[in-house]
Amino acid sequence: MAKRKNVVIAQSGGPSPVINNSLRGVIDACLENPERFGKIYGGYHGIEGILGENLLDISAQSPEEIALLRNTPAAGAIGTCRYKLKAGQQEDFNRVIEVLKAHDIGYFFYTGGNDSMDTAAKIADLAAEKGLEVIATGVAKTIDNDVGDSEFKLVDHTPGYGSVARYWALNIQNLNQENMGASPSDPVLVTQVMGRKIGFIPAAARLGDPDREMPLQIYMPESGLTLEALADNVNEELLRRGRVIVVLSEGFDVGDVGALKDSFGHVEFSSSAFTAQQLVVNYLNRAGLKARGAARGQVAGTDQRDTSVLASPVDLEEAYKVGRNAVKIALRDGSGYMSTIIRRPGEIYSVDYDKVPLAEVANSEREFPREWIAENRIDVTDEFVKYARPLIGEDWVSVPLINGIQRFTRFKQVFADRKLPKYIPENAR
Repeated sequence: MAKRKNVVIAQSGGPSPVINNSLRGVIDACLENPERFGKIYGGYHGIEGILGENLLDISAQSPEEIALLRNTPAAGAIGTCRYKLKAGQQEDFNRVIEVLKAHDIGYFFYTGGNDSMDTAAKIADLAAEKGLEVIATGVAKTIDNDVGDSEFKLVDHTPGYGSVARYWALNIQNLNQENMGASPSDPVLVTQVMGRKIGFIPAAARLGDPDREMPLQIYMPESGLTLEALADNVNEELLRRGRVIVVLSEGFDVGDVGALKDSFGHVEFSSSAFTAQQLVVNYLNRAGLKARGAARGQVAGTDQRDTSVLASPVDLEEAYKVGRNAVKIALRDGSGYMSTIIRRPGEIYSVDYDKVPLAEVANSEREFPREWIAENRIDVTDEFVKYARPLIGEDWVSVPLINGIQRFTRFKQVFADRKLPKYIPENAR
């Protein structure tokens, strides 16, 4: 019989409305196998928490608080980070091994996107190199849906995307009501959407208007259009319909936005000096509109990825099963894999939960398929709608309320005793 080993679960990158249900899936599956898993810890704020030996004792938490993870959004329960273990940071790598050894960790689960899978792969390789019996397993997550391959054979979609797609499918309906009512004075409404370099999130706005009844224009990073072309498109639509809704990716090329970058090297548009929306609204109003009134803008913030009541029920269920599947992979297949979702062929939507080598998804950046971009480059095709529609679900999720406010998980701040000297990560010095 294999010796029981302790577990550490950690998260990295941006949160999502369903990330904690993947965490719950891992926890539940570990608790169901007490002969293999000992103490369960959460790396508090991802790999930074492991480097700092900040291990939240999940085993000390009540079953009620663990169950509430299902509808607890974002990453407040155990935190996340944007710290990357880069080649050459030997002190950081050595520290990770020291912490894992000191706390008898035999299983490491890391939830995140492509950069997070790179971290999980590095830890899997390092543990093997050092002769440490640690099984490292990735748990897929990213709202951008950019992990994996463009043929959708390794990863059909990632947990988190279905919920942000639902957010925009529903919100575009609200924005259309705003634009219809205010169009005599505000004929153009420009709304900025997350998505960085890839168009999956702005494309989801089409799910709210599949029959193309709204005067809706979608500008993805891949469109290749200029501000001048955007203005021409807007004015043509104003002449036809008298109003326009512009869905603008934060990564649409509007020139210099004073961009900041995180430690992964990704542009943080929400932390930049300007927004694409601001620059587009200013440009349209300076250039002039073919209608009375002015362009108005709005920027949705982190609510796109931290709003539990708009979570997709499909996404919620899949996130949980991806977490459970990660534990199954760790027990059955060993180290070096990521838990993934593969769509079955056929007209009725269904999926399998499988595995993919971490090396094949680490630092991967799939592209939005060119064939899913409409010829006019300001819309998506029905093939995209067919792909994304099942992910947003049919019903509302149920979020528990107490005294009229949402009840989220509140873990007790119980941490493992420190066994090592204090350490400052290399990139934080």
